[in-house]
Amino acid sequence: MSSEAAISVRDLSKVFPVYSKPHHRLLQMVMPGPKNRWYREFHALRHVNVDIFRGETVGIVGRNGSGKSTLLQLICGTLTPTSGEINVNGRIAALLELGAGFNPEFTGRENVFLNATVLGLTRAQIADKFDDIAAFADIGDFIDQPVKSYSSGMYVRLAFAVAINVEPEILVVDEALSVGDEGFQRKCFARIDAIRDSGATVLFVSHSASTVVDLCDRAILLDRGELLISGTPRHVVSRYQKLLYTPAEKVAEMREEIRASGGGVSQGMEAPDSSRSSTVEEPRSAVTAQRAESEIQAYWEEGMEPSSTVVYESRGAAIESPHIQTLDGRMVNVLVPGDTYVYQYKVRTHRVLARVRCGMMIRSLTGIEIGGGATATPSDALPVVETNAVLNVRFKFRCLLAPGVYFLNAGVLAAFDEGEAYVDRRVDVAMFRVMPESSRLATGFVNLDVVPQVSVAA
Repeated sequence: MSSEAAISVRDLSKVFPVYSKPHHRLLQMVMPGPKNRWYREFHALRHVNVDIFRGETVGIVGRNGSGKSTLLQLICGTLTPTSGEINVNGRIAALLELGAGFNPEFTGRENVFLNATVLGLTRAQIADKFDDIAAFADIGDFIDQPVKSYSSGMYVRLAFAVAINVEPEILVVDEALSVGDEGFQRKCFARIDAIRDSGATVLFVSHSASTVVDLCDRAILLDRGELLISGTPRHVVSRYQKLLYTPAEKVAEMREEIRASGGGVSQGMEAPDSSRSSTVEEPRSAVTAQRAESEIQAYWEEGMEPSSTVVYESRGAAIESPHIQTLDGRMVNVLVPGDTYVYQYKVRTHRVLARVRCGMMIRSLTGIEIGGGATATPSDALPVVETNAVLNVRFKFRCLLAPGVYFLNAGVLAAFDEGEAYVDRRVDVAMFRVMPESSRLATGFVNLDVVPQVSVAA
């Protein structure tokens, strides 16, 4: 990674006029002037300063409306700054808005030549690369159909295929990849890896914490048009997620706390931490990475409450205070991979219950049941629980989950004439998040503690 800046941004601001009524735009045109302003100003970016260095991969994170896409468009030249300067050194290829740079009336083949020409290639160079572009896009005979007939996924496939085949020195990618299917996204990120390893600069927007941590050398957090911090991906992503779940009345306080926390880099004006570079210097050893990760502790994040909770009708019991604790009793909802925790809740009975047992389940963001447990089998359940009794239910577990957000269920079963049934059940009663883990080799939801081994045959 070079210490030379590929992209240099100084005191960059962008202000958009917002008109409350359509005809106010016309009035502003015919009666301009400071005394006749028919619009209010929306500050999409405010005095942003950042350097992106050659060979560096930088992720931009932030809440919706924070200015991420505006910053990328200003860097690519599709928008003009209101004030400030941008210096870009190198051929830049961008995948911004869906279908940007395509003429909907042209065929895919014609748009490849048009788009690649705009990116600086000659017709002969485009012809040499066309087969590679078409193979990567993999849209078959649609390459010769007008792009106005394309699906959103086909648009992205073709646009990305052009962008990565012009051998960019700087690749800029917005959230457009999120519309592609999982297989195509995987192929895109593999190609981004290859472009990064070749020494190109990569700048992209993503809401995926694990992608930013795995792919990036540095991350930038934007909020309300301001650059709050720039630093190591793990540090920045954790602050972004805290901001994401902060109640509205505490956002200003959290923003100041994030500014004060720093990010290992002072507002993005210094060179990135070379310990993450894989092209020039040796990466951190596994021991160093594990030591750094072991110093991070689980914590409680305000505002992380599920909106999808379903409460079953009570038949004689009520579940109270479901939450996760550390082994020393601290309530947490942001967990460190590999650490041990306790999922705990109370059950208060309103009648005499027979053969009582309790359970828990962890579900993914999409509702997949990942794993859970019960306090007993039906034959070993508590024989009788009296009225007004309080059960303290605890499930000790080791967090072997992939980084991401998960939901918890809680349930109490008892015997009835018709058999065993729930006397209280809560679906998505609590949620928690697992921190990113840069040294993770496991794939899928659960770390099976697989021991990998590779040997070269003689």
